[in-house]
Amino acid sequence: MSMLSNLELLRRVPLFAALTPAQSASIADAIVKKRFKRAEVVVEQGKKSDALYIILTGRARVMSTDSRGREVILATLHPGDYVGEMSMIDDEPHSATVRTEIQTDVLMLGRDAFARCLPENSSMSYNIMRGLVSRLRHADRKIESLALMDVYGRVARSLLEFAVDDGEGNLKVRDKISRQDLAKMVGASREMVSRVMKDLEERGFVQTQVDGSMIVKERLSSLT
Repeated sequence: MSMLSNLELLRRVPLFAALTPAQSASIADAIVKKRFKRAEVVVEQGKKSDALYIILTGRARVMSTDSRGREVILATLHPGDYVGEMSMIDDEPHSATVRTEIQTDVLMLGRDAFARCLPENSSMSYNIMRGLVSRLRHADRKIESLALMDVYGRVARSLLEFAVDDGEGNLKVRDKISRQDLAKMVGASREMVSRVMKDLEERGFVQTQVDGSMIVKERLSSLT
């Protein structure tokens, strides 16, 4: 990360793709590079921070915790994703905690620099708003699943959301997901999720591969 200039790093971030050279140079002067170790907190639920964080490398998890300490995984962030924009826009505490899953490099853009660049850059504003809308829609689906679906439906929807086309006509969940993590995503016990996954595998909805990835059959959507 240290071998590249701020301007070169900006060019790798989709959020800043529409900036003019002059705008990019202005923001490059304001950003700070930071490295988080595995399991470090980037932003914390209920607290405020004064920066927008854009992930360059690594992976982070967005988690919400209730008053009893129960956790729900809301999203997984990858390079190009960003966090902290909601708090930057409305100056309210973060609605969730973001914790790194592996060593993660980020770009930090402070509140003052963020405020300076927004009024003159409608493209950046639009990209951030689109990101907000996408997350809000995902949150609505999550709430709907937790409120209205049984565990089978919630597990099925989560697997389908993670699955991508592998280029060979299959839907595949590439990253290994533990039963404990899946349980937190769907708001159920690990034991219940384990029973559901075993049943889905026996019925041919899901095939777990040696490397921990999963082939997901399209008919799994019938359970959602």
